[in-house]
Amino acid sequence: MIKVALLSRPGLMDPMKALLARELPGVAVASWPEPAALEAELAVCWKPEPGALASMRRLRLIHSIAAGVDNILSDATVPDVPLCRIVDPDITAAMTEFVLWSTLYFHRDFDRVISNARDGLWQRYDQRAAKDSRVGILGLGELGTDAARRLVQLGFTVSAWSRSPKQLADVRTFSGAEALDAFLSETDILVSLLPLTPSTVGLLNAARLSRLPKGAALILCSRGEHVVMDDLIALLGGGHLRGAVLDVFEHEPLPAEHPLWREPGVLVTPHMAAIASWETITLQVAENARRLLSGRPLLNVVDRARGY
Repeated sequence: MIKVALLSRPGLMDPMKALLARELPGVAVASWPEPAALEAELAVCWKPEPGALASMRRLRLIHSIAAGVDNILSDATVPDVPLCRIVDPDITAAMTEFVLWSTLYFHRDFDRVISNARDGLWQRYDQRAAKDSRVGILGLGELGTDAARRLVQLGFTVSAWSRSPKQLADVRTFSGAEALDAFLSETDILVSLLPLTPSTVGLLNAARLSRLPKGAALILCSRGEHVVMDDLIALLGGGHLRGAVLDVFEHEPLPAEHPLWREPGVLVTPHMAAIASWETITLQVAENARRLLSGRPLLNVVDRARGY
């Protein structure tokens, strides 16, 4: 039977051990950096140590435990073997719930009302129709597409930007670097659902965030590396941006002393927008292990050139 290595911070993937034993009778599981991990054919990963995968001489398959694989491909020494990711319909639904809630948080002025409540201030704001809030989805993959459709159903004016041209009913679409500024200039609430690739690191810097209309808000539930946080803080402090819901950060957990915790208008959430269950992760990893052993096509293989 196949040998599996779990590569993550200590203890994170321990719940998978019993589940893998159930799905793959006879499987040998080791946690990095145990010596047996070096002999594994399948590496199951979340932020593996740089060089760890390259040291596994029998490696035949690398499997992320998430939809994103940037935490793996950031290591230039990753071996040239198939790389797979998790695709979970429940993650899509959960992400859309988070996007809808965050959009309503700004659209219905909950950000202001909650702040006022701390000061005992009774202040009601003019209520707007959904069509009067322009929501822009940055990234039109599976997650972005589902969120855009649901926002349209609620009556919001929705636009979306993607790297390559895409069409979606009742959504104004933009594509390519040359269209990004125009997209941002028409967005009151920006939702980032991009994959993290070399071309998207630092994409939302001062120049691009300044393209958003004054009073716009940001919802970040993709990767923290997409935003230059110092630039975001400056634009919030200067009053150009109204606020932000931030669910992801370059370094997690966000240190307690980080200024974003206390930045007016910012709500920090603990990377909770969409989380796959260990059961779901294990079932998909086990299925790909069986396919690897039988020579059948793998599921959810990543195109390394695109990064997803």
